[in-house]
Amino acid sequence: MSTDAAPGFRSLGQAAARRMATLGAQRGRVGRTLLVHGPPGAGKTAFVDDLLALAFCIEPDATHRPCNACRGCRDARNRSHPDLVTGSPDGWREARTTGESIVAVARRWLLEAAGAPVVADRRVVVVERVDRASEQIQNALLKTLEEPTDRHTFILVADEPSHLLPTIRSRSQPLRIGPVPREELTGHLMDVEGLPRDLADALARISNGLSGTAVAFARNRDLLDWRRRLQAELLSLLERGRADRLGAVRDLIDDAVRLVPARPADDEEARTPASVQREAAILVVDGWIGLTRDLLMAVAGRSELAPGTELGPDLERLAPGLDVPSLLAMSRRLERIHAGLRENAAPRLSLEAGMLAWPMLRTTRDR
Repeated sequence: MSTDAAPGFRSLGQAAARRMATLGAQRGRVGRTLLVHGPPGAGKTAFVDDLLALAFCIEPDATHRPCNACRGCRDARNRSHPDLVTGSPDGWREARTTGESIVAVARRWLLEAAGAPVVADRRVVVVERVDRASEQIQNALLKTLEEPTDRHTFILVADEPSHLLPTIRSRSQPLRIGPVPREELTGHLMDVEGLPRDLADALARISNGLSGTAVAFARNRDLLDWRRRLQAELLSLLERGRADRLGAVRDLIDDAVRLVPARPADDEEARTPASVQREAAILVVDGWIGLTRDLLMAVAGRSELAPGTELGPDLERLAPGLDVPSLLAMSRRLERIHAGLRENAAPRLSLEAGMLAWPMLRTTRDR
């Protein structure tokens, strides 16, 4: 039997979340509302695909679900099952008609999603990026969740569950998706993605064990090349002054924008939407955080432990001009900037704040 047709979950790791989902399904007690949450790139989409296959599988023996061979499993993984409904704040924004608010679209969508199942025993409603929904939309969702029915299962997907209303969280069964052990992730990248061991191990380390990020690097070499360019530019800025640093921000955002899936503009002007610029800035900060941690390893004399091994020589060359306290402070600042961007902070101003705090080599300061 091929790997694709083998029964079971296809996502990596997540033993606790997997066990909760499968035991609930086998006992016929799947929670009405599941909250799949974890950091960006953790592999939440792959895990939701497994949940959908589990929900729609028609294999008679519940202990063999998902079988990944029946029509229900195939349609679930293709996201084409007639009883699957998927929505998101981005999708509702796209669906607006002239003069219509996104809240009105979301309410209409929720009403339609509450329809009766067509083929399966229940309808599954997936709300992606639910943590990006406004409080008004979340209140509309809450009203739907407060009217229980055995014929519907809601799967809410979020990066930051703390951004959800407490009343939504209290009505949801949390399933956390997190990092995967490095050896398991390396083996997957070798066996499934066909990578040589050295590259697979490097990607597992660069991604900090987040399977979605690692697979994205493996399948999109443009993404890996971009990360190398980003970190090389940030390293060069350690030796340059304030004007050069602030001047680099626009170029860094523009370069990252190409990696963000196209979305409709927030207004009618022909320019990059603020939401896309914000996603691009988040990508920059993700890579920046990784580089800062690499530099910490290099300053500690352990550059061989730095995930960004392809930048090793530059790390070792620059390390003597840096110190641990400034890099630790920079790492904390970048984490705050990352959180701010998730809260809709201005992309360019956020990166400029990071540039002003980016350490300067002692040799540069002494000139």
